[in-house]
Amino acid sequence: MVDQGELLEYAEFAGNFYGTPQAAVLRHLEAGTAVILEIELQGARQVRASMPDALLVFLAPPSWEELVRRLVGRGTEAAEVITRRLETAQVELAAESEFDETVVNASVEEAVSALVGLMGLSASDSR
Repeated sequence: MVDQGELLEYAEFAGNFYGTPQAAVLRHLEAGTAVILEIELQGARQVRASMPDALLVFLAPPSWEELVRRLVGRGTEAAEVITRRLETAQVELAAESEFDETVVNASVEEAVSALVGLMGLSASDSR
């Protein structure tokens, strides 16, 4: 799909490749359905380049300390994996200004509410 130009965005993340088929996204948008992509920074930059009117939302942790606490507290990853993820997070946090909106992920409920609100706003403007 990469070679055929069929992906809206794609990236390698944590040793795996991920991507979003462009045709599926366009089909939903043409039908008037909002589309939410959960993608990382590289993918967001690709979406911005190919769809400049897309609303890019940065999902931020409440604080750096809370991000570290959450990653370590899970107990599901080795220390070197956590270190690598925190290094990636520093790069991503530095790119927050590239996004149109920021939602702080203090709780799932609050983040979902904020995203739903943004979807309502984006439906009423030209996004």
